[in-house]
Formats: sequence, C-alpha cells, structure tokens
Amino acid sequence: MITVRRSEERGHSAFSWLDSRHTFSFSSYQDPRHMGVSVLRVINQDRVAPGGGFPPHSHDNMEILTCVLRGAVSHRDSMGNEVRVVAGEFQLMSAGTGITHSEYNRDSEELEFLQIWLYPNAHNTEPGYQQRRFPELQGLQLVVSPDGAADSLRIRQKARIWRGRLDKGETVTHTLSGKTAWIQQIRGSLAVTEAILHEGDGAELREEPTLRLSAVSHTEFLLFDLP
Repeated sequence: MITVRRSEERGHSAFSWLDSRHTFSFSSYQDPRHMGVSVLRVINQDRVAPGGGFPPHSHDNMEILTCVLRGAVSHRDSMGNEVRVVAGEFQLMSAGTGITHSEYNRDSEELEFLQIWLYPNAHNTEPGYQQRRFPELQGLQLVVSPDGAADSLRIRQKARIWRGRLDKGETVTHTLSGKTAWIQQIRGSLAVTEAILHEGDGAELREEPTLRLSAVSHTEFLLFDLP
C-alpha cells in the first residue's frame, strides 16, 4: 500500500532569507494528519539565501541528518565542531543529552539542503557528530545504518537510509528489513508501484516487503527503511 505526499501539499514557511517546505508538521505548520512515519519525524527542504541562517539553538534526544543539495552549510556546535558541509555531503548529529548548534550560508550562492529528524532508540546518550561524502554511485547506496555497514553513518535507531541514483529506464529492487518505507524524491521522476513521484514528492509504503523502483527520468531520491 502506498500513500503519496505531493510536493505542493507540504507545509510552507518563508522569511527574507529562508524558504522552507515541510513534509511533516514542524514549527508553525501543524497538521495532525502529517506527524511523521514510524521513527521518521521531520523532512524539511530548506533554501537559505546568502548571509542567512539559523542562529544557535538546541536539540536533545533526536537523530538529525543533513543532506546538502546545493551550496554549503557553515556549521558550529557545542561539541567543538566548526565545519563546512558542502553539496553531496551528509552530516549526522546524535543530539542525546543535548547539543547547541548554528547553521549559516556564508557563501554567495543559495544553499539548499534537506534536514531530517528521526527519533532515537536510546535516550540521554552522549552527543555525537559524523560527516561524510560518499562515492557517486548508481543504484542504491547505503548512507545511514545502525551498525555502520558499508562505511555508512551510524544512527542510534533501527533504520537504514539509502541514496538512490538512476538513469532513465533503470530499475532497482529493494527488500525492506523494517516494516515501513518512505521515499523522498530529490530530482527527476520515479515510478513506485502504481505511483510516479516527482521532485519534492514523498511516499509512505506499507505491506510492500520488496520495492521495485523505476526511473522515468534521471532521478535522485532517499529511501528510508524504517521499523
């Protein structure tokens, strides 16, 4: 069974320096029908103008994944990390007992990234930070896992996240290890069971132990394999 969340149905926040689309309820956008899926709580697609950014703010007991699509995030946190996370890289923060961080666009081009929150399976753990660029491979590539398999980022949850890249006409199958899947479309169009996803669309899949994903055009997406 598939439930599609179209891009234009997402929540929307806009400020002088920020344009943000919310797949699930977040901040001032609240919809009880869209509170997340399984342990996946937030997917925000943020576009940040040059010079804009999020001043220091705090999190606890959340796994926070950032996937940079364009530009670079200038990141500083209470763990002593002061880094740039550039397009194509992933950053994973385990907030645990609490972290404070800021995110700014210090460059002259627009910054675009996905910020993703997942509930952890253990609370009040020591905060942690990871950052990685993965080879640009075709097909499905594991980027997040609970055991760090295939040199993936290690998450404190029984969830796996795959980056998918397919050329037009290519098909890939995936057998889920969990009970639920979410697909977040980044670029292009992807056929998933009886639905076609376009840029910004998302889809929840249940009772589908094996997924068949076919590229309608050159496509990039994230596949969440969730408990």
